[in-house]
Amino acid sequence: MIFEKIKNLNYLVIFLLILISFIGAAGLYSAADGSYQPWASRHLVRFYVFLLMAIVISFIDIKIIYKYSYVLFGLTLLLLISVEIIGVLGKGATRWIRVFGFSIQPSELVKITIILALAKFYHDIKFENIKKISYLFFPFLILAVPFVFVVIQPDLGTSLSILILGAFILFLAGIRFWKFILGFIITLVSIPIFLQSIKPYQRDRIISFLNPESDPLGKGYQLIQSKIALGSGGATGKGFLQGTQSYLEYLPEKQTDFIFTLIGEEFGFLGTIFIILLFILLIAVCYFISIKCFHSYGRILALGVASNIFIYVFMNIAMVSGLMPVVGIPLPLISYGGSVMLSIMISIGLVLNVELNYNLKKLDNA
Repeated sequence: MIFEKIKNLNYLVIFLLILISFIGAAGLYSAADGSYQPWASRHLVRFYVFLLMAIVISFIDIKIIYKYSYVLFGLTLLLLISVEIIGVLGKGATRWIRVFGFSIQPSELVKITIILALAKFYHDIKFENIKKISYLFFPFLILAVPFVFVVIQPDLGTSLSILILGAFILFLAGIRFWKFILGFIITLVSIPIFLQSIKPYQRDRIISFLNPESDPLGKGYQLIQSKIALGSGGATGKGFLQGTQSYLEYLPEKQTDFIFTLIGEEFGFLGTIFIILLFILLIAVCYFISIKCFHSYGRILALGVASNIFIYVFMNIAMVSGLMPVVGIPLPLISYGGSVMLSIMISIGLVLNVELNYNLKKLDNA
């Protein structure tokens, strides 16, 4: 049985994960001035461990995952709430907790279980009930509670990504379009309240995004240097380890949020397009897995994971290229950081699981 599952694994997905993570390791090697320490070596070790974890998750009986989806959501929500009690302060925010000597960001894990919880909810209800307003209350709670606790941390980027992810899943589940229009109008009306409630440095990021040249050595520095580095790469780049903006330390956070900029400077427009195409292919494979799945739980789960990856990639690239404010969203499998990689690899393991169990007609007899 286990050998049959190993044979039927989607090796295109695994190949894409390996290729993207190796590009990340090369970028981190360059970010450390041509050294595997301290980032590239840890990045690769984490990837191999999490890849094994993803494969193990793909072999778990999907009926068990389905049955305990709400429980898993509750556990990650407790972890998120515990940040307020035992959280570790870092970079001006309390977003991490220490578990067995490792730092974990629960807000990244809760995104996976939001997908699981919403997938179970929409799998369990009748299709004709999806369009009823009364059936929006529970999904609203699933999204609103984590959103509030992430905003408190504060983490503007992750809180926005939770809302966008929720909107994607609700739309894919079949919620009527006019409800999204209503939600958009409510969002526009609440923008002034939102701007008053966020932290001053978050408000400064939004202002600097609109006019970074107003404070080129302060609030607009990151965005200006990122644009310079991307533009200086040209079509083919300056060459590996030849990025002057990063080597002269003009480019901040080059190993995390701005690693796409470093790669763009060294490999140019063609290098960045290659990365984008790899992510598009990964998202497309998740999408095709979803549409061949017989049960709505698996379809929504795979579509949710595809949407989550898209949100990461779009927000990071838009952020570093000046299309949206700098909100601290990493590029998955490429930026340095364990929590995001853990989250992505778990979610990919779930998608591989869906593909191995795509032809099941019933899930509720676990």
